[in-house]
Amino acid sequence: MLLGLITLLQDQLLPKADTVAQGVTAAAATADKHISLLELLKNGGVLMIPLGLLSVIAVFVFVERWLTISKAGKLEDNFMPMIRDQIMNGNIQAARSLAKNTNSPIARTIDKGIQRIGKPIDAIEKSMENVGKLEVYRMEKNLVILSIIAGIAPMFGFLGTIAGMIQTFFNISITSDITLGTIAGGIYVKMITSATGLIIGIIAFIGYSFLNAQIDKVVNKMESASAEFVDILQEPTR
Repeated sequence: MLLGLITLLQDQLLPKADTVAQGVTAAAATADKHISLLELLKNGGVLMIPLGLLSVIAVFVFVERWLTISKAGKLEDNFMPMIRDQIMNGNIQAARSLAKNTNSPIARTIDKGIQRIGKPIDAIEKSMENVGKLEVYRMEKNLVILSIIAGIAPMFGFLGTIAGMIQTFFNISITSDITLGTIAGGIYVKMITSATGLIIGIIAFIGYSFLNAQIDKVVNKMESASAEFVDILQEPTR
């Protein structure tokens, strides 16, 4: 009787123990599996090539525009006081020479105003405004590329995922292998392009917004300097 009870317990517990052991072994094997970022990107397929090119272009445009805009916003603190002193002393040529020899959109705007001294204030302001628009256009040059990349990179990624899904289901239709591992493996690999495209698009959009904010700061400096210049012209000379 006791021997039979022991045998019954062994028959019930041993399969469960084997199942638990198999589960632990499978979990350990899964934990041991890992994939590097480079291998993950390689699994993305052919469309990872244009996505890579878009990322390189985005970085290049951002760095080039950031350096240009940062340089455009730099101006000596004593620039406008020196312009004021020269104009108030009636030395217009010295004021223009100072503005002309200063490599800055602000200085070029002031230089245009100095050239128009003697004309009505409205005409001077209009001339300076036109130069300011040209300077803003120069700062915004190639900035649209970042906007385009921010829009098309996610589309390229989504296209890669759709193409991968079509290929996965086509293989299933041929092999009739509809196991979860086969489907999940094909889907996760093809979704790499979507994730990459979204990341590139987000970074490009952030860079585009950041550079626009920097341009706005330079424009504010230009407007402030132009207003100060007009005030100088309306002051009585010494």
